[in-house]
Amino acid sequence: MPTTAAQCPAPVPPPGSRGIDEILTAARDRLHRLDPERAHLAYRAGALLVDIRPAAQRAAHGVVPGSLTVERNVLEWRFDPRCPARLPQAVDYDVPVMILCQEGYTSSLAAAALQDLGLHRATDVIGGFAAWRIAGLPALGPTPLHRSSPLASPVNAGWARH
Repeated sequence: MPTTAAQCPAPVPPPGSRGIDEILTAARDRLHRLDPERAHLAYRAGALLVDIRPAAQRAAHGVVPGSLTVERNVLEWRFDPRCPARLPQAVDYDVPVMILCQEGYTSSLAAAALQDLGLHRATDVIGGFAAWRIAGLPALGPTPLHRSSPLASPVNAGWARH
């Protein structure tokens, strides 16, 4: 029978380290987080809505039409106004950026990282895309990662002969 993390004693943390719950709380203490309705109003008024979810989550759950997709692993490089790899939208430190993840956890950490870069208006959406969708706000999808087409089948493509 496999052993789970709950069955193993937690190691003694190194001095000065913080657990993820502490890190998340510290990140959220710095943010002016927005509920989905307020985020939608800010988006309509010109704030950037940045979806940091991986492609598989976007396909499985849907997307906000017009949101900017920047996966989490490159977010800081794309929004640092000093970085040559920045997006055209990363014009200065006053850009209003709202980060969206699936449930509103990773987005808090990501928004705090953008604040560390100097983007003082960076924040996130409380509850993430799940809460956005529950609020009935505009969303598309979900869409399957692979769409099957009768034209692409081996029989119709001449790959299989009778």
